[in-house]
Amino acid sequence: MAVQTPDRVVPDTVAILADTNPPRRRPSRRRISWGAYIGLAPLAIMLGVFCYYPAASGIFHSFWNWNPGGESTFIGFDNYATMMTDQLWWESFKNLGIIFVFGVVSWVIPLAAAELLISLRSERAQFVYRTLLIVPMAFPGVVTALIWSFLYQPNDGVINTFLSSVGLDALAQNWLGDPHLALLSLLFIGFPFIAGLPFLMFYSTLQNIPKEIFEACSLDGVNRMQRLFLIDLPLMGRQVQLLLVLVIIETLQYGFVAYILTNGGPDNATTVPVLRMLNEAFSGGNWGYAAALSTTLFVLTVVFSTIVAVAKRRDSTTNVKGM
Repeated sequence: MAVQTPDRVVPDTVAILADTNPPRRRPSRRRISWGAYIGLAPLAIMLGVFCYYPAASGIFHSFWNWNPGGESTFIGFDNYATMMTDQLWWESFKNLGIIFVFGVVSWVIPLAAAELLISLRSERAQFVYRTLLIVPMAFPGVVTALIWSFLYQPNDGVINTFLSSVGLDALAQNWLGDPHLALLSLLFIGFPFIAGLPFLMFYSTLQNIPKEIFEACSLDGVNRMQRLFLIDLPLMGRQVQLLLVLVIIETLQYGFVAYILTNGGPDNATTVPVLRMLNEAFSGGNWGYAAALSTTLFVLTVVFSTIVAVAKRRDSTTNVKGM
């Protein structure tokens, strides 16, 4: 049975509630904005001092015969003209192309690892294997390079010692000293290439796919390879495009491992643009020319990254229109 409230009681109740709940003040937008600006100011200053200023300085000095400790002379585009006829500079891009292709092809291994890991039914087993695969990411790059340097030692290295112990002495090589093997040896550093960003991105994408889809595929008789090409890879489109941008940037900046293990040798077999730039600056003292090489690498990074980003946007627009 409904209880009826007299009409005269309702206004009094509303008035009491109004008195006990005073209107809330809206937060000051100006205060919040100023707080955000103040919080971002140190970050902006550090980016300007340590990132944007050095980049702008490099672009500026690329037009000069730059002598950091003495007098500099403006020479216009002479450094860039020298770059166009620098045979070693352009040969280093051949190595860079090999590094890029190898980096993309090596995604097959982390993709296969992610597919195998997601197929495990036990969440505990997934956690254990996932942890084992991710832990190597915590190793510093210097440590990894030095470990592989020990593995590649021609006399007492682990690889040649193992080959000799199993009777395959003929396969033992001077891995980093042979011009035909040095670049390939550098590329295999980090094998089997699982502990990295590609594995994490592939695995997280597969985790977000509803299990009902996998169950429906198994009921329909779809095998793993069919599911990979029909379902998994199409859903990884954005991740693959992002990885392409990152690989382009990483490839153009490649040089750290080569500098530690070979310094571009033997016979310039592992020379890459970054090493060419460093050698011109620190060994040759051609700071202005090195700045021109650095500026060229920066422009190439922006151009290729923009191309991939535009292709990604067009693909997204096409998918939206097709829905």
